Amino acid sequence: MYLDEPVPALVPGEAADILALLGDRSTLARRSPAFRVGEAEGPADMRAYHGLRREAFVAEQRLFTGHDLDDRDTDARTRVLVARDAAGTVVGGVRLGPAAEGPDIGWWQGGRLVVARAARGPAGIGAALVRAACARAEAEGALRFDATVQSRNAPLFLRLGWQRVRDVTVAGAPHVLMRWPIGRIAAQATAAKAALGPLLAPLTTASPGFVGDDGAPVPGTEVIAACDAIVPSMVERDPAWAGWCAVLVNANDLAAMGAAPLGLLDALGAPDAAHAARVLDGLRRAAQAYGLPVLGGHAQLGVPAALSVTALGRTPRPVPGGGGRPGHAVRLTADLGGGWRPGYRGVQWDSTSRRSGEELRAMTGAVAAAAPAAAKDVSMAGAAGTLGMLAEASGCRALLDVAAVPRPKEAAMGDWLTCFPGYAMLTADEPGAPPPAAGPATSAVCGELAEGEGVGLRWPDGDITEAVPSTVTGMGAA
Repeated sequence: MYLDEPVPALVPGEAADILALLGDRSTLARRSPAFRVGEAEGPADMRAYHGLRREAFVAEQRLFTGHDLDDRDTDARTRVLVARDAAGTVVGGVRLGPAAEGPDIGWWQGGRLVVARAARGPAGIGAALVRAACARAEAEGALRFDATVQSRNAPLFLRLGWQRVRDVTVAGAPHVLMRWPIGRIAAQATAAKAALGPLLAPLTTASPGFVGDDGAPVPGTEVIAACDAIVPSMVERDPAWAGWCAVLVNANDLAAMGAAPLGLLDALGAPDAAHAARVLDGLRRAAQAYGLPVLGGHAQLGVPAALSVTALGRTPRPVPGGGGRPGHAVRLTADLGGGWRPGYRGVQWDSTSRRSGEELRAMTGAVAAAAPAAAKDVSMAGAAGTLGMLAEASGCRALLDVAAVPRPKEAAMGDWLTCFPGYAMLTADEPGAPPPAAGPATSAVCGELAEGEGVGLRWPDGDITEAVPSTVTGMGAA
């Protein structure tokens, strides 16, 4: 190899192969991990893991008699992670899975963490298994992850970032209920909306009572105006879908205000005419389906892809996003049909492109017919983050009963509460108010407004975990 030639990149494993060929055993030994963590791969791994548990919890600690197996070991939803040493021997393991029977609502529990006696110590196998379990639970869409830990092991979990909840007793021995803080919802809300308050503070133009709303009442008229821009990368890689979504989001904004659609204007930038035509085809089809005629707009070619749409509607009694009060019931009305949009799994739920115009218009007319005290359509902040926006505008805190949230079977709770759904409307009203007539959408009371701020997730055992600890936008009450 000449010195001025580029050095080729090594694929995983190549470095170790080269070191072995060169006879560099000392460097190779330093590079080789002492153990690896992965999912149990078959009956042999499971037998080894159960054997380690029997040695530790039955023979050594005498917490159980005969064996420590229980219903979680036979639950098909349970996942087992094991640590293997350099020779491939299982030297540790941990199990995790949904904590409650029935549908997985995003409440997971870890347990039976064990490390072989000879492998305990500075290698950090136990800590690595705990970290891997946390990552796996979050990847599965969990929003709550608990573990009951022997009291003497609680300091390890605290060092790893877990939170102490309360003392409990398991198998007659003192334990501590620990909880791994999952900040997925808060991070989503912060990324999508936290900058709005400081950024928009100089523009004090919102009508009184409609600060932070989905649409803006035009003073002196019954007209509601809404405007949304589509993420440029989406316009570039999926132009027809971007055109459809530009109408969808504006139709939902008008619907949240209880406004009947009048029409829309579009502003389009595209690298060439062919790209522009694909965007406009999606926009045209959606406009026809939603009954939102295209009144005009602007197009520019030879520029980076960009799309924004302004929609106009009319209502004599706009529904505010900040009309909720403590004690009001929170309801989610959502279209659970369809599935994840290809290329956007876990991020965008597509039901609308499969609905007829009649079905779409039935859903977008639901708020106007029900006239709740407050309404917001679920935006890029996700359902939980959008609920935080409704609560903030209402000067309240929101509690969301996780088990009562309408959700497609195919969507993990963590994905569903943070994704952009095709049609999902959050409303707040007096308890006992009738559900909105929303065509094919599913509607359920799944929470309430209370004194305070932020959003708490309330679980079937009564525990509340913080999803959004404070306000979302910083724009304050309407």
